[in-house]
Amino acid sequence: MSAVTGTLVRLKLSLLRNGLRQSAGRRAAYIASAVVTLLFAALQLLGLILLRGDAHADAVVLLLVAVLALGWAVMPLFFPGGDETLDPTRLVMLPLRPRPLVRALLAASLIGIGPLFTVCLVAGSVIAVAHGAAAYAVAVVAVALALLVCVALARAVAAANIRLLTSRKGRDLAVLSGLVVAVGAQVVNFGAQRLGSAGLGQLDPAADVLRWVPPASAIGAVDAVSEGSYGTAAAQLVLTGLALVALLAMWARHLTRLMTSPDGSTLQAAGNSSGRERSSTGLSRLLPSSRAEGLAGTPSRTVTAMERSLRYVWRDPKTKTAWVTSLAIGLIVPVFNALQGTGSIYFACFAAGMLGIQMYNQFGQDTSAFWMVAMTISSTRDAYVELRARALALLVITLPYTALVTVLTTAMLGDWAKLPEVLGLSFALLGAMLATGAWTSARFPYSIPQEGYKNVAPGQGGLAWISILGGMVAAALLCAPVIAAAVWVNTSADGDAWSWTLLPLGAAYGAAISYLGLRLAAPRTAQRLPEILAAVSKG
Repeated sequence: MSAVTGTLVRLKLSLLRNGLRQSAGRRAAYIASAVVTLLFAALQLLGLILLRGDAHADAVVLLLVAVLALGWAVMPLFFPGGDETLDPTRLVMLPLRPRPLVRALLAASLIGIGPLFTVCLVAGSVIAVAHGAAAYAVAVVAVALALLVCVALARAVAAANIRLLTSRKGRDLAVLSGLVVAVGAQVVNFGAQRLGSAGLGQLDPAADVLRWVPPASAIGAVDAVSEGSYGTAAAQLVLTGLALVALLAMWARHLTRLMTSPDGSTLQAAGNSSGRERSSTGLSRLLPSSRAEGLAGTPSRTVTAMERSLRYVWRDPKTKTAWVTSLAIGLIVPVFNALQGTGSIYFACFAAGMLGIQMYNQFGQDTSAFWMVAMTISSTRDAYVELRARALALLVITLPYTALVTVLTTAMLGDWAKLPEVLGLSFALLGAMLATGAWTSARFPYSIPQEGYKNVAPGQGGLAWISILGGMVAAALLCAPVIAAAVWVNTSADGDAWSWTLLPLGAAYGAAISYLGLRLAAPRTAQRLPEILAAVSKG
C-alpha cells in the first residue's frame, strides 16, 4: 500500500513539473495564479484571526467552511480538466485494488494550491473560535478532518460522474460555470448588503444548522470545546469522521464499478439491437422542422437556417456559453436590484440588451464552417434570407424571455402601470440591436477560437470592440424616438392615458427598424463574402 501511495504522489509531482515545463507562458500563468491565490488565502487567514473574540465569529467561520466544501463538491463538475488525476479511468488497466488506490489517490490529492488554500482558511477558522489548550488540541484534528472531507468529497463526486464529465455533453457543464459565477456574485453582494445593515447576527440561525453538517461540524467541535461542551464536541467530531468514512466508501464503490464495468468502447450501441432509429432526440424535437418546403419542393432556406442557428446555441460550447451568460445576467440584474429595493422597472430592458448582443458577429459564430453557408449565397436576396433566418432564430428565444423578465420585474416592484411602456422600450431596443447586429456582422466580422477561453482571435480585438460597442451605441441612438415618447409620457400631464400606446409603438418600431437593418446589411454581406470568410476563418 505504501508503495502505491508513494508512486502516485511522485506521479502527481511529475505531472505538475512536466506541465510547467511545456511553455514559459504556462509556467508564468501558474506562478501568477499561485501567488494571487496564496496572497488571498493569507489575507483571509489574517481577517479570520482578527475576527477572534467577536460574538458572531463562530457563525462566520461555520458558513465559510460550508461554502468552501460546496466549492470542492462542484469543482470537478465545472472544471473536469483542471486536474489530470481527477480521471480514475486512466488507471483501470493497472493491477490495483480500489481501496489501496483510494488511499493513494487521497494522499496525492493533498498536493496542490487548492488543498493549501483550504488549510489556510480552515486554520484561520479554528483560530477564530479556539480558546484554551483543549480547544487548540481539538483544532489540529478538526483541520485535518475538514481538509480530508473536502478532498474526499471532490474525488467522490468526480468518480461518480466521470463517464459524463469525459463526454462532450459533460464537458459542456463548464458552460454553467459562468452562470454560477454570475449568480454567486449577486448572491454575495446581496448578502453583504443585508449583513451590513442588519449585522452578523443574521447568520446565527444558519450557523446553528451548519455546526452539525460536515465538515463545518469539525469547526463546531472546536467552538464547543471552547465553551466547555465536551460531549457536543465529541459528537461533532464523530459526525465529521463518519462523513469522511462514508465519502471514502462511496469513492471506493465507484472506483470498483469503473474498473470492472464495461463502457461504450466495449459494447455495441444499444440502438443497433432495437431495429429502429430515432430521428431526433432532446431539444431537436422542439426545433423548427427543416422539411418545410419552398416553391421548388426544396427545403425552406429560412427554416433550415433557423434550425442551424438554434442547434449552434444548443451544441456549440462557445455559443452556448455566450447565451447562458446573457440569459443569466439579463435576469439577475433586474431581479436582484428589485430584491434589494433599489431597482427600477426599466432595468428589465437589460434582458433585451444582453440577448440582442447575440446578433453581433453572426458569421464569426460559424467559424471556418461559414464557407458552406457562403457557397449558398449568390445574390442580395440570398443574403437577406440568411440574415432574416438568423434574426428569427434569435427572436424565438429573446421575445418570450424579454417578456418574462419584464413581467417578473414588474410583479416584484408592483408597478403594473408601467408594464406596457417597458415592454415597448424592450422590443424597440431588441429590434435596434438586431438591425445594428446584422450590419456589423457584415462590416466587422471576426473569428471566435474554438479552443481555450478566448472569444476573439489574436489581432482582431479592435474589430470586436468596434462591432459590439459601436453597434450598441448605434442601437441606443436608433431607439431615441421611442425613448423620447417614454419621456413625454412620464412628464406630460396627460401622459398616463397614453402610456399603453408605447407597447404597440415599441413593437412596431422594433420590427420596422430590424427589417430596415436587415435590408441594408444584405447587399454588403453579398458583396463582402470573401472578406467575411477570411476574417471568420482566422485562427
